[in-house]
Amino acid sequence: MKRIATTLLMAGTLLLSALPLTAYGQERESGKNEEKMETGTIHLTKAEFLQKVWNYEADSQAWKYEGTKPAIVDFFATWCGPCKALSPVLEELAKEYGDRLVIYKVDVDQERELAGAFGIRSVPTLLFIPADGEPSMSPGAPSKAQLKQIIDEHLLK
Repeated sequence: MKRIATTLLMAGTLLLSALPLTAYGQERESGKNEEKMETGTIHLTKAEFLQKVWNYEADSQAWKYEGTKPAIVDFFATWCGPCKALSPVLEELAKEYGDRLVIYKVDVDQERELAGAFGIRSVPTLLFIPADGEPSMSPGAPSKAQLKQIIDEHLLK
């Protein structure tokens, strides 16, 4: 019996340690997603994605970026190891590039319809959006150096 209780306690501790330390749910409920979170990235719901990135429901045939600055959209999951490794890199880049670039995050478990609309099959998957031109998608977690190269050569050119 003691062994089962210890196992359950360890499992609960592991589960809690995987949860984000920020008040993400409170941010979402209070409608403060409009501003960058303290860390620099912006979490999006489907409704916010439609307003800020692309309203594919209005016109699914033609890409029309709703923003004015280049952007990266990180499709991630809270349980994903590579996503957890990529997250601080994206936070650093958001701070480094400041107002020249926007980095959005979409939790695929919270926004299943949005993930399905983009055919997300693996996480992380990054959507790179230049201010003008067509976006591109890349599965996986590139290094900070690779991301800086993509940002400098393709998004901010």
